[in-house]
Amino acid sequence: FNDMIGRLEDSFVRLTHFSADIAHELRTPLTNIITQTQVVLGKSRGLVEYRELHYSNLEELERLAKMVNDMLWLAQSEHGLLKPVWESLGMAQEVRKLFDFFEALAEEKHIQLMLEGQAPKIKGDRAMLRRAMSNLLSNAIRHSPEGESVKVRLDVSDEGQVLLSVQNTGPEIPAEHLPRIFDRFYRVDPSRQRQSEGAGLGLAIVKSIVEAHYGSIDVSSDYGMTSFSICFPQAAINWDCEEGALP
Repeated sequence: FNDMIGRLEDSFVRLTHFSADIAHELRTPLTNIITQTQVVLGKSRGLVEYRELHYSNLEELERLAKMVNDMLWLAQSEHGLLKPVWESLGMAQEVRKLFDFFEALAEEKHIQLMLEGQAPKIKGDRAMLRRAMSNLLSNAIRHSPEGESVKVRLDVSDEGQVLLSVQNTGPEIPAEHLPRIFDRFYRVDPSRQRQSEGAGLGLAIVKSIVEAHYGSIDVSSDYGMTSFSICFPQAAINWDCEEGALP
């Protein structure tokens, strides 16, 4: 009975914190939209200035829409409502396609995208895994110093698990932040502008996708290198996926 009460109390605390986080995250873009609208209505302006103010509001509304969609996605995932569509995937091929997508962003900072190693095909949801890897690659490029490289490595563990890691050089994540790095709305540096950092939901989504594939993810950051490592279970290799569940 005491264990049940403890779990209920823990759930209530997490719900309270989540509600507070949502309110905090929504307040900033809503305040910006209200302020911009008040400015627009304050006096007559030229067409160009009206257009600029509307574009600014549109950016905030797009951020709000993405945040709401991400929160709904996480809620559905948490309640088991998102079921992977299983198919055979070559991870090296998927990574190369994402490299093509991120090539322009990497070139802006003269960052080289590198793929090393190899691994057998796995069964997974293509859209989900691309979303997870996109979040990791985007973060790695953003936090890498100009002229450095972002490396994706594929491997197979001694136990037969498929391993995928995304590594970048740059400032280390302080050790005290690592245990919470996959929490919703968590930011290592809260002072950074939200426009550049997003809502802090990306890594939470990555974790939920990996767990939907019965895998695990962890992070290490030391000696000027940060690495996010995904481990897919051995059962993900060459298994019958028609029923949509691992044996």
